[in-house]
Amino acid sequence: MRKSKVALILILAASVFLVTSTIAFAGGAKESGSAGGKKIIAVITASLDNPFFVTMMNSAKAEAEKLGYDTWTASHNDNVDTQNQLFDTAIAKHAAAIILDNAGADASVAAIQKAANAGIPTFCVDREINAKGIAKAQIVSNNFQGATLGATYFAQLMGQSGNYVELTGKDSDTNAHVRSDGYHSILDKFPNMKMVAQQTANWDQTQAYSVMQTILQAHPDIKGVISGNDTMAVGAQAALIAANRPDVIVVGFDGSPDAATSILKGQMKATVLQPIVMLSQQAVDQADKYLKTGSTGMDEKQTVNCILITKDNAANLHNFVLSGS
Repeated sequence: MRKSKVALILILAASVFLVTSTIAFAGGAKESGSAGGKKIIAVITASLDNPFFVTMMNSAKAEAEKLGYDTWTASHNDNVDTQNQLFDTAIAKHAAAIILDNAGADASVAAIQKAANAGIPTFCVDREINAKGIAKAQIVSNNFQGATLGATYFAQLMGQSGNYVELTGKDSDTNAHVRSDGYHSILDKFPNMKMVAQQTANWDQTQAYSVMQTILQAHPDIKGVISGNDTMAVGAQAALIAANRPDVIVVGFDGSPDAATSILKGQMKATVLQPIVMLSQQAVDQADKYLKTGSTGMDEKQTVNCILITKDNAANLHNFVLSGS
């Protein structure tokens, strides 16, 4: 009698284990985007302290969900190790594709190759990598063209003379170098304009504020500041206002809402709009086409021109979209 009860208990326990395991497996399959669940598009961006990357993430997420995908979003915060971990997670989730604003032109190649080896295509937005044939698309703003727009207007505001400062972005980011080269392709033509300081603030507003304070102490006679992005430009502008130097001309790059507000207040003088909403949507659309047909139908490297934003059109700029453009 006792043996029969023990046998019955063992049979019931085995049955519960089998049912529980089956349910767990089914749930895992749904999360990965297979076995009846939607496919997942992973969206990995840089620091969400910057509204530019928040807009990039939200735009890509909205476009993917509009096309019928589930999404998984994350930020590497410009940390390569974090980015590697996020790629491992995307691979474990069996993502159908990855939309990426990378953490380094060289350092990101291995992660993208790892995803490719796992059968997951990557579509780069905003920042290129220093390799071709690994990502399925690299869709970026024409940073050199945009920088020449900003520098030309900056020189005009400066009267083509006077001391100025350049704030540069992260050294690991190709865009930082391309924009700086674009600036100098214009500014170096004017012999009466002198760059008295060139310093990185690593795309960061707080660093830019501190850097600007230090530069002002060494060069109190500066007439202008040209910045590699709006986050640094806004930080520099705040430092100038705190130092009672609102007369210093500040020009940024990105077309952020904060920059537009500053321009309309008469503080910053200009920025250069990167159409990040359009770029993000294009990346998702091309991922969708690739997943369905095996090809994006486009060249891997693609550029979209930038737009100069001044007091004349800043009121039409809303969340990185210029109405009527």
